[in-house]
Amino acid sequence: MSKNNWVKEIKVAITVSDENGKILEMNDKSCKTFEKDGGNKLIGTNILDCHPEPARTKVQDLLKNPRVNCYTIEKNGVKKLIYQAPWFENDKFKGYVEMSMEIPFEMPHFIRGN
Repeated sequence: MSKNNWVKEIKVAITVSDENGKILEMNDKSCKTFEKDGGNKLIGTNILDCHPEPARTKVQDLLKNPRVNCYTIEKNGVKKLIYQAPWFENDKFKGYVEMSMEIPFEMPHFIRGN
């Protein structure tokens, strides 16, 4: 078992792009999520081409000014948490990792002490 096999089948859509927005990797859930758009054939294409306005402008800004972008969406009766985080190599911005996971509409929130 490769040390990275867990990424392939985890029930979280994980999409990795480079610093220009080119899709480098997609796990199984990501390919399934974007099946209607081409699934794994999206690897090698640009994430900017997958986003209509105003999201496209937001993604362009994230590529120019790397930072975490986190939000929830609802589509077809499913609520998801979208977490987009820049990744780095030797302190140099190399692209984004997007994780998309289904979450319940109502979920507990805990405040933990030290």
